[in-house]
Amino acid sequence: MGSSTESSPVQMDGHRRGASRDAVFFLVMGGLSASFVVLIVLLLLADLSFTSPTAFAAALRKPEILAAFRLTMLTCTLAAVLSVWVATPLGYLLSRYRFPGSRIVDVIVDIPIVLPPLVLGLSLLILFHQPFPLTGIFGAGWKLEDWLEEVAGFPVTYRWPAVVLAQFAVSCAFAVRTMRVTFDQINPRAEDVARTLGCTRGQAFLQVALPQAWRGILTAGTISWARALGEFGPILVFAGATRFRTEVLSTSVFLELSVGQLDAAVAVSLMMVLMAVAVLLFLRWLGAGMST
Repeated sequence: MGSSTESSPVQMDGHRRGASRDAVFFLVMGGLSASFVVLIVLLLLADLSFTSPTAFAAALRKPEILAAFRLTMLTCTLAAVLSVWVATPLGYLLSRYRFPGSRIVDVIVDIPIVLPPLVLGLSLLILFHQPFPLTGIFGAGWKLEDWLEEVAGFPVTYRWPAVVLAQFAVSCAFAVRTMRVTFDQINPRAEDVARTLGCTRGQAFLQVALPQAWRGILTAGTISWARALGEFGPILVFAGATRFRTEVLSTSVFLELSVGQLDAAVAVSLMMVLMAVAVLLFLRWLGAGMST
């Protein structure tokens, strides 16, 4: 009898046809996938070819750019911390419970993601300056901005707190989505067991669910920080772009372009790219180190 391991001509022809179809499949999928990657690489190469190391360093030594860098680091960090602080409990509630109005809350959370940035900034401006038709200790027609300035001594509009609030309004929505997905992937059985052993819901959350969600918290913080770094529209409308006061790196690009300083605008853009990449690489390295 002939060996059963030998392939017949029909089988060999079928293998060749399957291999050719696989090659076409990977060629099409790879070509479509590479189009976006190539576009990003070409954009970066265009920026790098436009400027020189000397012009890059000169632009970054400008006092207004240095001030914008310091304010950017402060506001992005505050916005990311606030986003994670709010997104963790909200993402947990949306993941674990179906309370009255939960679907409405789920839709509301996504509004800053789909809303045009300029509209969000205008909405913040109206919120703080539109007179409220309410009576009380402040009288009729009081404004939120006036209350913060007169009672709390904490003015917001066209000052650095407005930058933080504008960044937070957008970045928190991304953090909520990240935290909800994180808690969806964590089995609630361990929390149920902890509650049967005498833990309250709060203790089960803090001692069981939260330690398991550390990867999601790092991811949410990273996304929030990077999203806050690139925010522009709401900041421009709600906080303005005043030098040495409310100017951050994203508005620095706009200001430098408005005065014809294209070299400085490209230099700031490249610095923002480097900052975003550095933060992503650092947090991924940190997460890999904690998992070992």
